[in-house]
Amino acid sequence: MKKFWFAIAIGFLMAVCGCGAKESSSTKFRTLKIAVVPKGTTQSFWLAVKAGAEDAAKKYGATIIWKGPAKETDVAGQKRIIENFINQKVDALVMAACNETALVPTVEQADEAGIPVITIDSGVKSDIPRSFVATDNIAGAREAARTLAKLIGGKGEVGLIPFVKGAATSNMREEGFKKEIAKYKGIKLVSVLYSQSDIMQGVRATEDMLAANPKLAGIFAANEGGAVGAARALDLRRLGGKVKLVAFDAAQAEIEALKKGTIQALIVQNPYRMGFDGVKAAINVIRGKKVPPRIDTGVTVVTMDNFHDPAVQKILYPTGNDER
Repeated sequence: MKKFWFAIAIGFLMAVCGCGAKESSSTKFRTLKIAVVPKGTTQSFWLAVKAGAEDAAKKYGATIIWKGPAKETDVAGQKRIIENFINQKVDALVMAACNETALVPTVEQADEAGIPVITIDSGVKSDIPRSFVATDNIAGAREAARTLAKLIGGKGEVGLIPFVKGAATSNMREEGFKKEIAKYKGIKLVSVLYSQSDIMQGVRATEDMLAANPKLAGIFAANEGGAVGAARALDLRRLGGKVKLVAFDAAQAEIEALKKGTIQALIVQNPYRMGFDGVKAAINVIRGKKVPPRIDTGVTVVTMDNFHDPAVQKILYPTGNDER
């Protein structure tokens, strides 16, 4: 009789535990370790990514290990970080690639080690990542071009400040802006200079752009470093508001420049959602669930006209530090 009831109890436990699930027994009863490797760690964009990743880990039962290079141009440093995580046998890798081609062998190495890869923000030229969680950067840059064109009345000379040549995100924003601005026959793109995601490089790029093109009517700065640098340069020359500036991202310094009138519009991503959805996708892959190959986290054009809208404030201040 004891054997009978023992067998019943075992059967019940097997049913409750879902032994037919795809997730392996080695991961079912322990906290998953997800390595999250951003392109950089100093900009506020990446801090929002980290906040989203941490919240997803808490919600879905995982721990994230956060580490990235200090500079977005440090491709070799990012490769070393990822290789170290591979050697640690993390359960999954969520990464934003510093370079879309140079990181391919490293992604292949993770795949060979049985570690699923999710890319966020900046992808790689490979089919290995299970999902790419990011802004549609081409569409966002096209919106930036339309916004800038409207600000300058559809005519005049403009400049473009991408960040790192070879980084997928930078390439796509450059492509999208160029294609859209070319539709305006009265507008001429006269300068393309890179900021290297560095504020002082952004200042220098803007100074050089203005010196070579004194009739410049507008600038599109494709990320935080270039935008903050461009705003500083315009203020130093007392051109804030005269040379129209449209910028990607929404760092606090960019928001302050928007309120001041040096920046006229921000093309705002949702970095919090990138971190959250990236970690969520990684956990779903580990647990045998299907994930979409592409997750678009969207963009919002923010001006002082819609700045105080609750939905906009939620995007600008994902952790709740709003200014309503």
